[in-house]
Amino acid sequence: MSYCTIDDIKRMLPEQDIIMLTNDASTGTVDMDVVTDAIAYADQLIDGYLRGRYTLPLSTVPTFLKKLSIDLVIFYLYGRRPEIQNDNVEKKYTNTLKILEQIQAGKIALGDDTSGEDLPGKGEYKTNKTEDDRIFSKDVLDGY
Repeated sequence: MSYCTIDDIKRMLPEQDIIMLTNDASTGTVDMDVVTDAIAYADQLIDGYLRGRYTLPLSTVPTFLKKLSIDLVIFYLYGRRPEIQNDNVEKKYTNTLKILEQIQAGKIALGDDTSGEDLPGKGEYKTNKTEDDRIFSKDVLDGY
């Protein structure tokens, strides 16, 4: 399941811009293969950040995750046309990556129904140390 669709992208970017960014053959239409590649790029990048914290594929896509995906797709499309610079697109891409890092770190949650609470190791810390083989006792550590 993709995090966004071409219709979602068209709501954020005028169709003429999408044509300009994808139309390599000068047909005057959107090249759907290019858009599909951009969506696949966004999906794989998002999954890379979510993997291990959430069970994939997600049962529902949160609205803000769809927005992040759209921003990634638009960045990918503009990346195909380096002669067209758009600082706003680059800023959104940078912010999107920061948000994905926060999701990966657990600082931002996607919601209860997408939680990977049953994943092994989530919320646990394991150690091979016992009280007998510690270098510093609790009393020593508390003294500092």
